[in-house]
Amino acid sequence: MIEFRNTARAYGSKVAVDGLTLAVWPGELFALLGPNGAGKTTAIKMLVGLLRPDSGTVWVCGHDVARHTRQAAWNLGYVPDQPFLYDKLSGREFLEFVAEMRGLGRPAVQQRIARETDRFRLADFLDDLIETYSHGMRQRLVFASALLHDPAVLVIDEPMVGLDPRSVRLVKDLLRSQAAAGMTIFMSTHTLAVAEEIAQRIGIVNDGRLHFMGTVSELQRELSSHHTSLEPLFLELTELSDNAPGLRAGET
Repeated sequence: MIEFRNTARAYGSKVAVDGLTLAVWPGELFALLGPNGAGKTTAIKMLVGLLRPDSGTVWVCGHDVARHTRQAAWNLGYVPDQPFLYDKLSGREFLEFVAEMRGLGRPAVQQRIARETDRFRLADFLDDLIETYSHGMRQRLVFASALLHDPAVLVIDEPMVGLDPRSVRLVKDLLRSQAAAGMTIFMSTHTLAVAEEIAQRIGIVNDGRLHFMGTVSELQRELSSHHTSLEPLFLELTELSDNAPGLRAGET
């Protein structure tokens, strides 16, 4: 599971994340939403150990990410919004490299690569150099690398950007099936339709603060809105929070 406990992070005088407190449970597919600059990526970087909180803590599967980074990282798979890949490696070589970094034994490596190759339909280009890959091919390879070690938690920043409709469907089906199997999934996205379709709960941040946590129907009730879909509700809440920056989750 994932927990943010009164977590804060600033860049100079700019507060990017301000007292974030939330929990995501095993088997839950959670989407963190917010405008550009709301603090989503900073929250994710603290979650995966790329940034340390200025105050508060972040926990993954019972491990404080800042204090026990290696143990937390073993439980994590991470798909960043702009993944870095080694262009002069083939897809297979990259997966073998990741498996070695994860400490997987040699008998398991080829079995896991074969599993992910089949799941993400990589066979047609797995032995080509990554420099020849399209964005969608790269994204599928990154997903495969994130799942090689069977993490308990999957963290994804903007998973659908640049994917063709077939790949979008593949990823959505994958996230649903992994959550159903007990994986904790933390997703940040601007694609509100995807969040509404597949997330069990959403969190909405603005100006570094969490302004809502719950389901779309709970958001509708909290806003006393006649809207039923996420996009107008999201816009209504973020406009409200822009006009009342002290508003926090659960306050109206």
